[in-house]
Amino acid sequence: MLKDLFSKKKRYATIPSERAKQEVPEGLMTKCQNCGTILYTKDFKKNLQVCPSCGHHHRMSAYERIESLLDENSFTEYDKDLIGKNPLNFPGYEEKLIADRKKTKLNEAVVTGEGTMNSYPVVIAIMDSRFRMGSMGTVVGEKITRAIEQAIELKRPLLLFTASGGARMQEGVLSLMQMAKTSSALQMLNRSGGLYISIMTHPTTGGVSASFASLGDYNFAEPGALIGFAGRRIIEQTTRQELPEDFQTAEFLLKHGQLDRVIPRHEMKDTLTKILDMHTPS
Repeated sequence: MLKDLFSKKKRYATIPSERAKQEVPEGLMTKCQNCGTILYTKDFKKNLQVCPSCGHHHRMSAYERIESLLDENSFTEYDKDLIGKNPLNFPGYEEKLIADRKKTKLNEAVVTGEGTMNSYPVVIAIMDSRFRMGSMGTVVGEKITRAIEQAIELKRPLLLFTASGGARMQEGVLSLMQMAKTSSALQMLNRSGGLYISIMTHPTTGGVSASFASLGDYNFAEPGALIGFAGRRIIEQTTRQELPEDFQTAEFLLKHGQLDRVIPRHEMKDTLTKILDMHTPS
């Protein structure tokens, strides 16, 4: 046995041929960004893009989230054709918008509309981080404000899923003004007695976290979501203190009273339905 172990017998590695590589369909497998587990893409999507091995919640597109939450064929989209311009003539901005529209098949970083969730009527807004990292420009602010106004008019609860890098730098102060605009609209919703549920997903940062994302009657988040205003490095350099490992995670915010609950994606629809039922007049 030892003789065989140290023998100089040649061993050969098998390298897949180009033909064998081509026979594996593109997109068949997906690798977990957290633990590296290789998953069948079909099963991964059936599992709402949550890794079955480690529970890591991967990013979902706006329409994938709508499909997972709302009743089939109940969604009617608002303001789909509302398209942003380049109000400050920022160099290269229009080209980036065009490229993102082509890549994502979205016109902007938020999808808004109305539908039913387990037969409960809602107005819903879902941000999509694939478009300009979900940053908030004038069109994003306008679409969210219009959705809030529709919730007031229709007397429906508002569900808002955030995923954003904050204000959109290419639109400068016009982008920052959307913080006040959306917050004012939410105050009108509150005065009308309307229900607003905010669900923060990975990542929710900057001006979005500092405005409408944190103003819900209920503030929820998905597990592991990054939530905060300034970046970790900036805060450490400013305070000259080392921050906890889980700083700015959903779990950290829950522990310190800034969230009402961290809800796994598989439980999201049932949990929201229970809340809608609680707030629906008998």
